[in-house]
Amino acid sequence: MTKLSLAWSRDGDRKVYVQDRMRESGAELWSWLERGAHFYVCGDAKRMAADVEKALIDIAAEHGAKGEGAKAYIGELKKAGRYQADVY
Repeated sequence: MTKLSLAWSRDGDRKVYVQDRMRESGAELWSWLERGAHFYVCGDAKRMAADVEKALIDIAAEHGAKGEGAKAYIGELKKAGRYQADVY
């Protein structure tokens, strides 16, 4: 691991969520995925997991030029075991 990015949604005046940090680094995150990176998410199943997946779809659409195929691309990551969620 060469980069640590923190998101604080409970501390401070401004709430910063994981999906916010993902979007800020969208191009870099996309390049990692294209080079075979695995993506893991752990936490709240009700909102956080869905919001993180939506951000990942948006990143694939924007930075990967996947457009309408972005959701299918994320589905393929899941099938390949490269996107895993441990949510509760």
